[in-house]
Amino acid sequence: MAPDLACDAAIHEPAAYFARALEDGPVQWSDAQRAWLVLSHAEVEAGFRDSENLSAERTGAFARAAQGRSEAFGKAIELLSAWMNFRDPPAHTLLREPVKGAFTPRAVSALEPQIQHIVDRTLDQFEGDVVDLNEAFAHPIPAAVIGAILGAAPEDRRRFQGWSDDIGRLVFAMEPGKIDEGPVNRAVGEFVTYFGRLIELERRQPTSSVLSAIVHSPIGQLSEMELVGACTLILFGGHETTTTLLTNSLSILLERPDLVEWLRAHPESTALAVEEFMRVCGPARSMPRKIARDHERGGQALKKGQNVFLGIVSANHDGAVFAEPAAIDLTRDPNPHLGFGWGLHFCLGANLARMEARIALNSLFQRFNRFEAAAPIPRVNASAMGFGRRPVLARLG
Repeated sequence: MAPDLACDAAIHEPAAYFARALEDGPVQWSDAQRAWLVLSHAEVEAGFRDSENLSAERTGAFARAAQGRSEAFGKAIELLSAWMNFRDPPAHTLLREPVKGAFTPRAVSALEPQIQHIVDRTLDQFEGDVVDLNEAFAHPIPAAVIGAILGAAPEDRRRFQGWSDDIGRLVFAMEPGKIDEGPVNRAVGEFVTYFGRLIELERRQPTSSVLSAIVHSPIGQLSEMELVGACTLILFGGHETTTTLLTNSLSILLERPDLVEWLRAHPESTALAVEEFMRVCGPARSMPRKIARDHERGGQALKKGQNVFLGIVSANHDGAVFAEPAAIDLTRDPNPHLGFGWGLHFCLGANLARMEARIALNSLFQRFNRFEAAAPIPRVNASAMGFGRRPVLARLG
C-alpha cells in the first residue's frame, strides 16, 4: 500500500497501520503527501541527524507563500524565517546558541517552585464541578510558565494563547500559500510590537529572565527580527506544544479510568507516564525536510529538491523498538520516543515540557478524587504533521 500519514487508519490505529506499511520498507513514496516518508525508528533517527542530505530550511517555501500576498504577511514570513527550527547551520547555530543556555537541566530545575505555584493558582481558579480542562488548565498553565520565564507581565500572558493559536495556522500548514492570512498577520503584528518593547526594556534595565539571556548573550549578535523571532519561537513552542500534550493526555486519561487510578497510586511514576503520552499523543506526528542532494536512504534513491517527512508517529510505534507499541504502558522504560526530535534539532524546551506536564498531572490528581468525562470525548483528529486537540470537559470533585 502507498502510505498516508493523514489517513484514518494512520491516525486511529498507528501501530497496526505502520507495521503493515513497514513490510514494504523503511522509506517509501507517498502520493498523498507528495513526498518520501521515512517510517522506521532507525531511519527517522538517522534522518534527524543528517543535516547534510536533509535540509530543515523552510525559508524558500515561506518566501513562495508570501508572493502576491500583503506586506503584513511578508512580515509574518520574515518572523518565521528567524526561527531556528526552520534553518540549517550556520544560521541554525547562530540562532540556537543564545537560547540554549537558558534551557539546561539545571536552569529548568530551578523553575520547579515557580511552575508549581502557577499550577496551584490555576487549580484554585476552577469554578463548579464541571471544568473545561483545555481552557482552564492545559491552555493557561504553559502560557503562564513561558510568559513568566520571558519576563512578561502576568496580565499579558493570556493574550499569548490566541497569538500562538493563530501563528500555528501558518506553522502547521501543509500549503502555507493557501491559508487565511488575516489571523496570522494580526498575531505577528502583536508579537513584534510586544516583544520589541520588552527587548528594548531589557536593554535598558537588564533582568534575570530568559529574555535577558538571549538579548545579552555573548555568543553572536542577533538582529531585531531574529531576537523577536527567538522570543516568539520560545513562546509558541513552550505554549502550543505543551498545551497539546496536556490536552491529549487528559483525553486519554478520561477514556481510561484505570490509568488514572494507577497514576494516583504511583505519583512517583508520572515522569515515565509523561514520556509515554509523548510517544502516543505528542504534538508532532512528522517533521518535514527538503532533500539537499541526491542520496540513497532505506533502499530508495532520493533526489535533490524532493520533500521528505520524518515519520515521528511511525517511529514511535515501531515494533522493532517498542514492545506492544499499541498499548499505553505508563511504566515503559526505556522509552526512546522521538517526540522531541533528535540530534541538531532536538527540542530545547523538552525538559521544561516534561516538568510542566508532570507537575500539572500530579497536582490535578492530588487535588481532585473525582475525574471523569462530563461529555462525550471526540475521536482523535490530526494532520500529517501534528495532532489536533480534543475538548476536555471533565467532572471533578
